[in-house]
Amino acid sequence: MTRYVALLRGVNVGGVKLKMPDVAHALEQAGFTDVRTVLATGNVLLSSRAAAAGVRTKAEKALRDEFGYDAWVLVYDLDTLAEISAAYPFERERDSYQSYVTFVSDRTAFDELAGLSAGPTEEIDAGDGVIYWQVPKGSTLDSTIGKTMGDKRFKPSTTTRNLRTIDKLLAG
Repeated sequence: MTRYVALLRGVNVGGVKLKMPDVAHALEQAGFTDVRTVLATGNVLLSSRAAAAGVRTKAEKALRDEFGYDAWVLVYDLDTLAEISAAYPFERERDSYQSYVTFVSDRTAFDELAGLSAGPTEEIDAGDGVIYWQVPKGSTLDSTIGKTMGDKRFKPSTTTRNLRTIDKLLAG
């Protein structure tokens, strides 16, 4: 049995309103065990015998069937999530800044995002299947990544979390 984090894209923002107990129930009904949600922004810890790709497919289907929306989920085992967090290349707790990781499952999308140039007050760096970025508080949506992530072509293959959320997920 492997412990995973399932990162749901676009939950409780932009019109997709889901109650986390309902999400947990739908995933339990799909056969996942030890299901626990973290925060109300679509972060789910769960266990499965399947590989990450199978967990993603099964979770997306369960959420689409239960809630009737285009569910997109990125899935990582907790060891991989810890490695991603440890590799964050910028100062983690920089005053007046937000520290983010954008998870990317599609190589074409990753290449495009990795090729972006940071604005004058932000930092961007590519990791292993993720884009690390840091922006002043209050300017996330106006940042290079923030503006780019709004494009619908990235919805199926990307989701962003701040480092505080990742730390909460790793704390279990």
